[in-house]
Amino acid sequence: MKLGIVGLPNVGKSTLFNAITKAGAECANYPFCTIEPNVGIVAVPDPRLEKLAEMYNPEKVTPTTIEFVDIAGLVKGASKGEGLGNKFLSHIREVDAIVHVVRCFEDSNIVHVEGSINPLRDIETINLELIFSDLETLEKRIDRTKKMLKSGDKKYHAELELLENIKANLEKGIPARTMNFSTEEQETVDQLFLLTTKPVLYAANVSEEDLQQGEDNKYVHQLKEFAAKENSEVIVVCARIEEEIAQLDDEEKKEFLRELGLSESGLDRLVKASYRLLGLISFLTAGPKEVRAWTIKKGTKAPQAAGKIHSDFEKGFIRAEIVSYDDLMECGSYNAAREKGLVRLEGKDYVMQDGDVTLFRFNV
Repeated sequence: MKLGIVGLPNVGKSTLFNAITKAGAECANYPFCTIEPNVGIVAVPDPRLEKLAEMYNPEKVTPTTIEFVDIAGLVKGASKGEGLGNKFLSHIREVDAIVHVVRCFEDSNIVHVEGSINPLRDIETINLELIFSDLETLEKRIDRTKKMLKSGDKKYHAELELLENIKANLEKGIPARTMNFSTEEQETVDQLFLLTTKPVLYAANVSEEDLQQGEDNKYVHQLKEFAAKENSEVIVVCARIEEEIAQLDDEEKKEFLRELGLSESGLDRLVKASYRLLGLISFLTAGPKEVRAWTIKKGTKAPQAAGKIHSDFEKGFIRAEIVSYDDLMECGSYNAAREKGLVRLEGKDYVMQDGDVTLFRFNV
């Protein structure tokens, strides 16, 4: 899973990126500090792995990971090549989803590229650049489809109608991700690689005071109202606090969060929200050699999940032996769960569930 962190210059993008990846990306109070995208691989926090490790005492514990890409700050005119526009847009094209960092705090010491704080204006600036880029893509595809109409194939009539409908919506400022497409239409849309089809998660970057008081400021309210209209989620974070948390060990981190009155860090909430956004779940494997989490799409069947571990597992799939994590913890051991009849044998049509502790049987 690859998430692109985007936002206008000086909104706290790189500070947040540094905090969640500890990658040490350069961070400064001037636009375009980030030019080439910084990339960081982050372990997905999953307390279930710790509990399984206590039970199995494995040689190693391997969490699943997310790749975060810190993409250069954007300005108006990016779709026409202003600033680092073309690079910015090409980097967005490569990610699975967008984490849009929006500045929701006042600070005279940190210059805002537009001279004032206005989350909705900032969102519109980036959305418009993505829309302008998509319109250019669509115009080229529409010209091509019109030429193909001469072949007499009726499918091009339907395609042209779809393309012109998307274009009309984009011209009204409606991103493609909020439009409803049939399964057949979605196949065509997927081939277009439109930037506005990328799912978006908004990260409201607030001050330390706002986070500690636990009260939404007016900017966060505005952002939540906007996000609700497009069924997007808002995570409230303080990039500065996340930066402090990143320097602490696990025990210090828990104590620090308790002092702030928080149950989990911004990174934990960001990861969970990203999973929801992309429809992802984790299944688990456990044994004396390794306890490990694996990420799959919701709805994945057992053989394809086995293929995440090794292609041979999918090719020679026989069955999956599965116990739910909760049942396993309640029983205290795999053998106890088996004795209670809680270890199930599942075949090729079984749809994997989040927290399935799984042993695949295969033959190659």
